[in-house]
Amino acid sequence: MRWPTPSFFENLLEEAGSIREAGVFTDTVAADRPAPMVAVADIASAAAGLLLDRSWSGVGSVPVLGPQDLSPNDLARIMSEELGRPVRYQRQPLDEMRSTMLGYGLNEAFVEAMVDMKRAKDQGLDSGVARSPQAGPATGFAQWCAQTLKPAVLAAA
Repeated sequence: MRWPTPSFFENLLEEAGSIREAGVFTDTVAADRPAPMVAVADIASAAAGLLLDRSWSGVGSVPVLGPQDLSPNDLARIMSEELGRPVRYQRQPLDEMRSTMLGYGLNEAFVEAMVDMKRAKDQGLDSGVARSPQAGPATGFAQWCAQTLKPAVLAAA
């Protein structure tokens, strides 16, 4: 069984300043690599539903993957539409990510684990996991951008 590891829309909030100042966001995956992404509110909703479901044994998994797989190019297009300005994706090499994280003083083992995860995601770690109707309604990326990213970008200093 494959365990899904979707990325969170909220990770893009770290990029609010760069999106505002330069119209750019970065990651380490190929620009055309689609992968599942999810709003943390959808994870919370699915978890709360399971906790309230007396038939849930607590064993098993319920993938919460968002409504569709999105590539960085898809994200840039949707952000551009929702923010009303051009936004582009810039791929960051893994070695650069490693150096940046180590430069921030992060633990080397943690940094290597993050690099390994990013490499695995770029190689398709998240591909092919089926969406489940059990997870309930999912927040679309455009909706999340309008409600969450846009205010963060406008407030970024």
